[in-house]
Amino acid sequence: MSVKYGILTILYNGINHGYDLKVGVDSLIGLKGKINPGQIYTTLDRLTRDGMVTSAGTDDKERKRYAIEVKGMESLEKWLLDPVPYHSVKEDFFFKWSCARKIHFKEEKQMLDQQKALIIKETMELSRLKTELLVNGDEDRYLLVTGTLLHLEADLNWITRVENRHQ
Repeated sequence: MSVKYGILTILYNGINHGYDLKVGVDSLIGLKGKINPGQIYTTLDRLTRDGMVTSAGTDDKERKRYAIEVKGMESLEKWLLDPVPYHSVKEDFFFKWSCARKIHFKEEKQMLDQQKALIIKETMELSRLKTELLVNGDEDRYLLVTGTLLHLEADLNWITRVENRHQ
C-alpha cells in the first residue's frame, strides 16, 4: 500500500487539504487501518518537491490545499498499470484497483489483464515446482506450494468476477 499513490488518487479528483487527503486515503485502505497524519504531510512535501503536486492556496479556514500536476497524473497512471507480484501483499493489488476505480481509470481492463497474466505466469512456474517437489518427496514444500497455488486460483477467480461485473 502506497500513501503516495493514495494521495495522488484523491487529488486526481480535485483539490484537497491535508485532512481530506487523510480521510480519503483511509477510505482507500479500507479495513487495513488508518494512516498517521504526519505521513500524509511528509508525503505531500516529497510529492511537491518532485513536481507531482503543487500548493493550491488555502481554504477559508486557512488550511493549505493541494492540487495534482500532470507529472503526478502520469505517475499514478503508470503505477496503476504495473502488475503487483504475488509475493507482495495481496492487498496491494486491491488497493491499486480501488485507486483505479476511484478515478474511473480508463485502462482498468488493461490493468486487470496484466495482473491476470502475471498470476498465470506465476501459477505455471509454481505448478512445475510442485511436480518437482512431489517427485522428490518433499511433502512440506509441496503442500506450501499447493497452498500458494490455491491463493493464486482465488485471485484469478476474483479478477474474472470483476471483469464480468458488466456482462
